[in-house]
Amino acid sequence: MAESGALPTGFGELEVLAVGTVLLVEALSGLSLNSLTILSFCKTPELRTPSHLLVLSLALADSGISLNALVAATSSLLRRWPYGSEGCQAHGFQGFATALASICSSAAIAWGRYHHYCTRSRLDWNTAVSLVFFVWLSSTFWAALPLLGWGHYDYEPLGTCCTLDYSRVDRNFTSFLFTMAFFNFLLPLFITVTSYRLMEQKLGKTGRPPVPALIAKTVPTVNAINYALGSEMVHRGIWQCLSQQRKDRDREQ
Repeated sequence: MAESGALPTGFGELEVLAVGTVLLVEALSGLSLNSLTILSFCKTPELRTPSHLLVLSLALADSGISLNALVAATSSLLRRWPYGSEGCQAHGFQGFATALASICSSAAIAWGRYHHYCTRSRLDWNTAVSLVFFVWLSSTFWAALPLLGWGHYDYEPLGTCCTLDYSRVDRNFTSFLFTMAFFNFLLPLFITVTSYRLMEQKLGKTGRPPVPALIAKTVPTVNAINYALGSEMVHRGIWQCLSQQRKDRDREQ
């Protein structure tokens, strides 16, 4: 199916269209919500703080995931991958890099909240910028390794998008997978859980830490609701942006 319009083995016409439709809805909802977050950060001075810079990083990463899902949705609806093998490698790299950036940005936000609420000191710009720089540099580094031979990107079973080839069981991929998982999943998870647990103990409140293909691509929407739209300040920023745009349109009319 990667090169032609034939249905992949084990999938029917309705299943392929259903997958494409779900991906399209997830991509558009994720792009819409995270675009509002990015727009509010750019338009509202009150949101331009070190803590919200971490949220901006998450919104950018999740927008990248949504764009990746949009490409997958288009391919699913076409019933083929139209971008060739080089496009598959680029799609896999972009999706993996933004997914890692999303995970690490979530961990950075958790640590930033712990720092703010438990140490009672504000996050400074140097620390926030350094965290964002490290998140994206690290994510790009790990996502580039399969392009250099450690790990491998390939088509997913449906043949309409590309990701890490988890079907491989050779030593090369296994060593990459376990090393990558430690630094990019277990370590961020430890930071996130520990930060929220310490906050719970400090503040005496009950809190829960935030956490294949279709489920993973719902993350941008969930993150946008949880981190961005769940903030009263971001709410005000989005409302100010939308209200200003409406006033501008009224003046033009």
